[in-house]
Amino acid sequence: MDNDKNQGMLDFKIGLDNLDIRLNDLQMKQFIDYYELLIEKNKVMNLTAITEFSEVISKHFLDSLSIIKVYRPTDEKILDLGTGAGLPGIPLKIAFPDTQVVLMDSLNKRIRFLDEVIEKLDLNNITAVHGRAEDFGRDEKYREAFDICASRAVARLSILSEYCVPFVKLGGKFISYKSGNISEELKEAERAIKILGATVIQNKEFDLAHTDIKRSLIMTEKIYKTPNKYPRTSGKPSKEPL
Repeated sequence: MDNDKNQGMLDFKIGLDNLDIRLNDLQMKQFIDYYELLIEKNKVMNLTAITEFSEVISKHFLDSLSIIKVYRPTDEKILDLGTGAGLPGIPLKIAFPDTQVVLMDSLNKRIRFLDEVIEKLDLNNITAVHGRAEDFGRDEKYREAFDICASRAVARLSILSEYCVPFVKLGGKFISYKSGNISEELKEAERAIKILGATVIQNKEFDLAHTDIKRSLIMTEKIYKTPNKYPRTSGKPSKEPL
């Protein structure tokens, strides 16, 4: 584990330099503490299949922070939809502490874990919310309330867009983390994205740091309000994609 941790820290510092991200000692400690909490809780609930420190660094932490290839957060209000173990929201909050972050997930035990992480890392202006996108996307407190909606959730882009775009304010961005060649998936999603009031403004393809994994960041911009009927009721977006 010591060799893995040393390699992981080296990879992390190189990866951060390549992303032009500077972290202080407190922020580095927060990432290490987050890793330790994640692995400890993973023994009793399924949070991640990736557990080696060096792999968590590259495939979770640096992957989450790769958002800056299309957008560098400052003080925006960010929604991490389908956050799971807190990715990308917690790494973004640690690296860009002036952001306001909401972590949303449909599984309550994940939310309890995230509350623990927030408390242990002493993070401010970040909350974890238990709920489904189909419900919260219609709630006036959340609908069209975010500058950025970011998601690493595993769903086709046409489906994910219906969950995410309603949360984004006019002029705001929905950023989807994708793996592999997504040209067909992106073409398939164009109609849905347009219906929901957005347009694709960037597709950034790259290799994930210290791996041969192909990644893409799809950034869409909200150009007009999402029609009131979206998102549709629970289950509809995945069963009957736009």
